[in-house]
Amino acid sequence: MADLIKLVEQELAATREKHPSFKAGDTINVHVKISEGNKERIQQFQGVVLYRKNKSTNGESFSVRKVSNGVGVERIFPILSPSIDKIEVLKVGKVRRAKLYFLKGRQGKSARIKEKLTQLSAK
Repeated sequence: MADLIKLVEQELAATREKHPSFKAGDTINVHVKISEGNKERIQQFQGVVLYRKNKSTNGESFSVRKVSNGVGVERIFPILSPSIDKIEVLKVGKVRRAKLYFLKGRQGKSARIKEKLTQLSAK
């Protein structure tokens, strides 16, 4: 029984490795599979990562926030969800917190996050 659990956990860990590493404060683009009837399409959800919960476990999830038409929209994604096609890291943020709940009450310039200058932003 324990061998079966370890086998499943190893399989899930391999699927976790296909996503790039990101943290709170990063701006990411999540490609989500949406099924409408018998059709399937990919929809992009781009925003700032507010937090990652249960990091490096099979129950890990992360929250992404964006502002659409002046309204803040948040989505929570399980990292091992089959509906996530891919994740792209667009900007690496420079933050001092692991959970950025304070961004929920802010808008405009005060909701900005400084960008960490790395090789990623030099492209």
